[in-house]
Amino acid sequence: MSTRLGDLVERLGGRLIGDADKQVVGIAPLSDADASHITFLSNPKFRKQAAQTQAAALILSQADDEVVGPDYAGTRIVTANPYAYFARAAQFFAALHAHPAPRGIHPTAAVDPQASVAASTSIGPHVTIEAGARIGDDCVIGAGCFIGRDAVVGKGTLFHPRVTFLAGCRIGERGILHSGAVIGADGFGFANESGAWIKIPQTGAVAIGNDVEIGANTTVDRGALADTVIEDGVKLDNQIQIGHNCRIGAHTAMAGCVGVAGSAIIGKHCTFGGAAMVLGHLTIADNVHISSGSMVSRSINEPGQYTGFYPLAKNAEWEKSAVIVRNLASMREKIRELEKHIKSLGEDKND
Repeated sequence: MSTRLGDLVERLGGRLIGDADKQVVGIAPLSDADASHITFLSNPKFRKQAAQTQAAALILSQADDEVVGPDYAGTRIVTANPYAYFARAAQFFAALHAHPAPRGIHPTAAVDPQASVAASTSIGPHVTIEAGARIGDDCVIGAGCFIGRDAVVGKGTLFHPRVTFLAGCRIGERGILHSGAVIGADGFGFANESGAWIKIPQTGAVAIGNDVEIGANTTVDRGALADTVIEDGVKLDNQIQIGHNCRIGAHTAMAGCVGVAGSAIIGKHCTFGGAAMVLGHLTIADNVHISSGSMVSRSINEPGQYTGFYPLAKNAEWEKSAVIVRNLASMREKIRELEKHIKSLGEDKND
């Protein structure tokens, strides 16, 4: 299946320079694209490669077009944000070539009579849906998923196979949950009495907004009393842990293996690099960006880029550095004493 470039630009915007009637079947990288593909340039260091690409059309910025345009033989689509345009074009072609899921409930699915499932939704093999659950229009619930009692799944949401969405949890429209995601497991809540741990019942739920994507094997724990909240547009990568009663602000994105301890409040439009850690009961402002591997051990009140890890070194060098760090307090005292002594010597000389 192909699409006309002019039709694509009418749908996605941008300024078309060249053959609007050219047909393309998909999108490909600069190096792999041929005359049936559209490609994109989002980094100026690849301008030379872009000028030589065999693609039928090239998505690029105005600044890049001024440099690459005279040498590139194909059609150009000029836009302010080529990478975002590429993403939307990729979505279009993916939908064009997708195999739609069959509507209805698979014969092997177990759907409680008190559950509500929209007629336009697809329920795959061996899905379990408990009483009181509500599944909206145009959802796709993949094979082996579990949806608990009174859970709510909004319109157009996709659960890949083997998602666990436990009792009382809610997700808005157009969500995507990848395989192995567990939403609404108990938070890690225990009271200690004489060395023994007493479980605190986790009676809250998880409330997820619209346009949220949650990666494979990521877990979001239910709240102890109030809900854990994931706001609109949040993107969570694979193998992330979100503790109970956290709030993740709208359009925040976290890379793989991030861990957020319970009751942390994270602002809007934040980013977290892979394996970053956030301690519990902290507050992080909007537009904060945490580097990979960093440990956030205090609240952050101002936007900006934050990094908190010790540079990698050979083990022997690291051990030497660790010894120095352990002795910093005593070294500081010695330096203060020396400064006092030097100052007193100067005073004696002046006298």
